[in-house]
Amino acid sequence: MDGITIRKATADDLATILLIGRQTFFETFAPHNTATNMQRYLEESFSDEKVRGELNNPESFFFVATEGTKPVGYLKLNTGKAQTEAQDDTALEIERIYVSSDYHGKKVGQLLYEKALETALALGKSYLWLGVWEHNPRAIRFYEKNGFVAFSQHIFSMGEEEQTDIMMKKTLS
Repeated sequence: MDGITIRKATADDLATILLIGRQTFFETFAPHNTATNMQRYLEESFSDEKVRGELNNPESFFFVATEGTKPVGYLKLNTGKAQTEAQDDTALEIERIYVSSDYHGKKVGQLLYEKALETALALGKSYLWLGVWEHNPRAIRFYEKNGFVAFSQHIFSMGEEEQTDIMMKKTLS
């Protein structure tokens, strides 16, 4: 998409990542969850301290999508022990591709995914993997379109509720 740039995030991007993360997660999942569970998840997963630690983790990679100077999305990748679920050293996890709702359908997610693929290849990884909520058909279709296939499932805790994520992967070599 013209006008969208993807750049590696720095510690200075903490506020941007928190804002996009909280807004995007809330917009996507609030209609399907209780207010209590949503608030608890947002407080735990998007606290300044937690995200600052993730930004400073050498095994995690953040990229910010901008249109001009306006942040419109971000990507979070994990390798090694930073992965949210144990995978081998040849894996790169896509933990988050978050795009502001007013940029849905404008290929920002695709550009962020392509940055994930580029990063995995540069790091010599054999496959990309991720977890996606079973009731998020838009995201599932996006990943299937990009060559991911389901290989397992795991439980995602949303406050006091347990939900099922489909684990998907794409083999690179």
